[in-house]
Amino acid sequence: MSIISRYRKGILTSIYYKWWVYSVVAIPIFLTVMDQTAINIALPGIANHFEADLPTVQWITLSYVLSTSAMVMPFGRLSDILGRKLVVTAGLVIFIFAAALGGVAQGFILIIIAKTVQGIGSAAIQANGFATIIEAFPQKERGKANGMYMTIIGVGSISGPIIGGLLISNLGWRSVFFAAIPFGIIGLVAILFVLQGRSHAIPRQGQGLRFDWMGAALSSAATICVLLIITNAYNLGWNSSYVILGIISSVILISSFVWWELQNDDPMLDLRLFKNRIFSLGVSARFFSFLGGSSVFFLMPFYLIQVMHQPANKAAMLMIPGALCMAVVSPISGRLSDKIGTKWLNVLGMGLSCTAMLTFSQLSVESSPLHIITGMVLSGSGMGMFNATNTTSIMSAIDNPKFGIVSGFLALSRTSANLAGVALATMLVTITMSSSGYEPTLSFQNGNVTSDVELAFVSAINLAFFAASGYALISLILSVIRTQNRTP
Repeated sequence: MSIISRYRKGILTSIYYKWWVYSVVAIPIFLTVMDQTAINIALPGIANHFEADLPTVQWITLSYVLSTSAMVMPFGRLSDILGRKLVVTAGLVIFIFAAALGGVAQGFILIIIAKTVQGIGSAAIQANGFATIIEAFPQKERGKANGMYMTIIGVGSISGPIIGGLLISNLGWRSVFFAAIPFGIIGLVAILFVLQGRSHAIPRQGQGLRFDWMGAALSSAATICVLLIITNAYNLGWNSSYVILGIISSVILISSFVWWELQNDDPMLDLRLFKNRIFSLGVSARFFSFLGGSSVFFLMPFYLIQVMHQPANKAAMLMIPGALCMAVVSPISGRLSDKIGTKWLNVLGMGLSCTAMLTFSQLSVESSPLHIITGMVLSGSGMGMFNATNTTSIMSAIDNPKFGIVSGFLALSRTSANLAGVALATMLVTITMSSSGYEPTLSFQNGNVTSDVELAFVSAINLAFFAASGYALISLILSVIRTQNRTP
């Protein structure tokens, strides 16, 4: 037996194996979060380079989220059958390839294609990251495991703006794409070395479980159709034949998916899960929380760089307090939920998030950095507390063999809410600026940014953040009326 084989055997049999699993899964999860937050910092630079307005540049974010949303449930179910290791490994390979493609792209369309492919790889990672970690921890420590998982998200959110800001300021926006490659390779090697193969897959019975290809096709098609309507209805008009056709198609696809899943012996998503009050209300609250939170990460870089005239690295520093609070609050909330339950921690978290959105809705062209930091602290603390405990309550309401698909479904609720949130925020900004007689762009090209344009933009994002506070309030109400979970 080689030295490497002996070391690997020692890891697999170690009493600390759960922490080895946590450590190696943390790398690809960290990578996906870091990459996306860094790209957000790069958006103003990309917009300037290609002379793109806000509705156009939003597709860098939307294409990534759209492909992730379409594929995250199929990948979750596939890992339940084939094992987490194989699916996560494939996802990392796809993610690395797409990062290289985006880095060398010479046209805006190719960047959109790269982010779309990268979203597919991210779906395989996001659908299985949490499921892999929670399976490695005993049930009584699920709150702690989820809190630690959210710490990865927080650290990635912190590192993304810092790394992205430094790279963009010194090497340009393309360096953000290339930076993902070495992180991805390190994660790939670590996962191949540490994770077991099919040990966490659903045990086969009789002829074994079959992957629900029809369910996967219907769910992906329905997701894409619905989200394309959300992102394009304003530009095309609700009375557009394309939008009407899209709505009809969405209804048909969703109805077909529900019918197929209810009569299938091995459904991709067991719809009977929604009979569980904790599960259904928890997922709904989760959707509205991300619907509001997405506005911060999409709009804030434009405000900081184009209105406050901060360089990319300093703009990133102003966004760090929120991610730092998420990284600190999440594990504390997770451990606390193991003792007292999750319900009222959910409520408190959304209360903080709602307050943060109201704080951001009062921004002006002369707002101080302290105003930004205060909102970021409230937002990061609220989202960290809510997400750590909300996911714990949902996962505690289901059986282990369904962790993969439910983890994928939770990722879908997050990514679709993020996409819808960005689309709604963009729509509100576009409507508000257009009503003031300005194009929805803050490009520095030809020095066309004036104080009047800045005032119109700030007024627009105030409305978008106020709407986000309403989404957070809905999430809070749903958290109040759901049943308290039982502590282990």
